[in-house]
Amino acid sequence: MSSYCKGKSSWEELVGMDGKTATQIIMKENPRVKAFTVPEGSLVTTDFRCDRVRVFVNYKDTVSRVPKIG
Repeated sequence: MSSYCKGKSSWEELVGMDGKTATQIIMKENPRVKAFTVPEGSLVTTDFRCDRVRVFVNYKDTVSRVPKIG
């Protein structure tokens, strides 16, 4: 799983933070990934990618779960 991906792979400390700010922090801490916000409850693909971090946000654009590589 994420053990073979380079760099930081999860960001527990960002839960409750503004989604846009969280994506910026993620990409600064691991330049190998592209982070983007996704509304909570959205359908997403299940493929695993080392270069992607989905940041799930609620209706207030607040991070609602731990962002991680996937």
